[in-house]
Amino acid sequence: MKSVHPDDIRNRLLVARLPAMPQILIKLIELCQADEAGMSELAKLIANDAGMTSRVLRVANSAAYQRSGRKLGLLQALATLGSDLVKSLLISESVFQTFNGFPHTGSTDLRAFWKHSLTAAVMARDLAKTTHYLQVEEAYLAGLLHDVGRLALLAAAPDIYGLNFQMADDAGLCAAEHKSLQISHAEAGAWLIDRWDMDSFLADAVLYHHEDPARVTSAHPLIRLVHLAHLLSDHPPGTPLPADIGAVCEISDADILEIYQGCEAQVMLEADHLGIDLSNLPAAPPVAAVPVAANPAHQRLTEEIRNRALSTELGQVFARQKDSTQLLESVRQNARMLFDLDDPVVFLVSSDGRTLTAASVGEQRQRMMDFSMSLASGAIAEAVATKHLVFLERGRGSLNLVEEQLLRAFNTPCLLCLPLVAGHRSLGLLIAGAEAWRVAELQRQQKLLLSFSNQAASALQAAAQEHGEMDQRIATLKEEHLINARKIVHEASNPLAIIKNYLGVLDDKLARQEPLGSEMTILNEEIDRVGSIIKEFARVTPPVPDTVIDVNQVVNDIVRLFRESQFLPQAVQISALLPDEPSHILGSTGVVKQIFVNLIKNSIEALPKGGRIEVINNGTIQRGGVAYFSLLVKDSGPGLPDDVMAKLFSPVRSTKTGDNRGLGLSIVHGLVQKLQGNITCKSSALGTSFEILLLARRAKSVAS
Repeated sequence: MKSVHPDDIRNRLLVARLPAMPQILIKLIELCQADEAGMSELAKLIANDAGMTSRVLRVANSAAYQRSGRKLGLLQALATLGSDLVKSLLISESVFQTFNGFPHTGSTDLRAFWKHSLTAAVMARDLAKTTHYLQVEEAYLAGLLHDVGRLALLAAAPDIYGLNFQMADDAGLCAAEHKSLQISHAEAGAWLIDRWDMDSFLADAVLYHHEDPARVTSAHPLIRLVHLAHLLSDHPPGTPLPADIGAVCEISDADILEIYQGCEAQVMLEADHLGIDLSNLPAAPPVAAVPVAANPAHQRLTEEIRNRALSTELGQVFARQKDSTQLLESVRQNARMLFDLDDPVVFLVSSDGRTLTAASVGEQRQRMMDFSMSLASGAIAEAVATKHLVFLERGRGSLNLVEEQLLRAFNTPCLLCLPLVAGHRSLGLLIAGAEAWRVAELQRQQKLLLSFSNQAASALQAAAQEHGEMDQRIATLKEEHLINARKIVHEASNPLAIIKNYLGVLDDKLARQEPLGSEMTILNEEIDRVGSIIKEFARVTPPVPDTVIDVNQVVNDIVRLFRESQFLPQAVQISALLPDEPSHILGSTGVVKQIFVNLIKNSIEALPKGGRIEVINNGTIQRGGVAYFSLLVKDSGPGLPDDVMAKLFSPVRSTKTGDNRGLGLSIVHGLVQKLQGNITCKSSALGTSFEILLLARRAKSVAS
């Protein structure tokens, strides 16, 4: 019989494409251990797995559980089966999928293997219930997995282990395994469960299931339960059970016999649930494997389904990363674990497409961080350009200096160069060292490697797009804050200028010892208006609710303010033509004052050589069946240029001196709209006129 070096079989186990434990099983065990596996939690768990949902519905709608002929939904199926059966079904189906994922099982008859595993699982579950072990599902899982090492060894060394796999699971098997492979299936199984990051007691239960009973008497209950379950499942049928066989778990012979006799029916039922036909099995295991003709099309389909499922899971893993740094590290780590690559490095293509720069490196590659290489020529450049998987091998082909340097840096005879492709664009390259003998294996995994590449690149592209959108949002917010700040400065400067001028008036009156009039009241109002403007733009406090105000009164106050202060030049005259009766609108005095102060201030600036300004209330007019007050602010200035008229109410820079100019009319336009009004402008060489329409309070609608 062939034999291998101990290190070789462990290397074979490492590089064999051993399946991962399904996430649904890990979550189920966590639920059961936390005593949370009620029907609602089980329903949530199952609903996320289409295959598991299908299995539960198939069993619940079978003739054994459903006689009405009416198809049951998921919740009805769970209620029909009961939580205990559902848990066993979930565990069995998960392990069934895992076992079928091992290489070299497609050409091997696994029915005897399954019967032995299910028997140990059912025994372990019933023994756990009898001893009141709380984690019944864990005992069932441990029984199912106690021989998983046999599948691992078959996957790693099919040429050597093919005959051993068909032997009975006893001490003779362990001896043959050690002779040919220097490792037993119990040791290989415990090693695999450790790789799956499952509970250490579960791994120990697998490791010690062939131990002498005396050695496990004081071990953890799970170890003793699986040990006894294995002894019972391996017991020759039709022969009496040894006396005190249950002593290791302190179970009486009567209870052991009851468990043993009831096991066969449960095993056949659970095999039926899984779609495993255990009928017509030989009484004793054959000494050689039973070949089953492999179906190449079925194998390709199975591989394609597995690759797609893995690709989908990878996409979800990458999408959960919080930032680009975590994403790059996740890509690197998943490549290392999935393809058994030694400390790979992720390079990204520069924005101009001319260079590759190391963006994520492992502990062994820290010196490569920010290392760059040109994409002008060479095999690496070709991999990026053609989007094809490339292997660089020492001594083969013409390597450029950088490529030879990379081979030395990785200290490997071969480099795997996997382009990260999203759509039609290569975003980067994953580079990892590999032994020469692994090239053929990695080439066989080319579809999965390229699928991995697409998922990683798509995630990187999405992260870059999200980062760009975030930068754009930040830039937009900055621009909004800048405009808001300019508006605050612009609007606050008006009342501040009035305050400054009124302080001059006060100073003159005090110097002439004249009595003060309403100046102090005006100063207080303008100071309050400064505060209101700042708070409104900064959104420190909610705006003051609108009230009914007389627009004529507000306009009169503003015109008087300009006349009495030193704000109005001597060469400029201002007048107000207003009706005697009130003109009521719904709004804020401060808002109306802002509108007219801005317009009058603009008119003053348009009359550097003097002129006349008029504020006129033309009374109510009808627009669209609604009554508005028509108010005009007219000046006798030279008029506005055409380019200014074209963008009159847009926040643009004006030709006026000083900062934050060109905002006034934009702000006026917004304030008029806030009052549900409208503003228009007419301008010629004879002057400029702004018409403001403000909604008349209690105005009756008429036909337009």
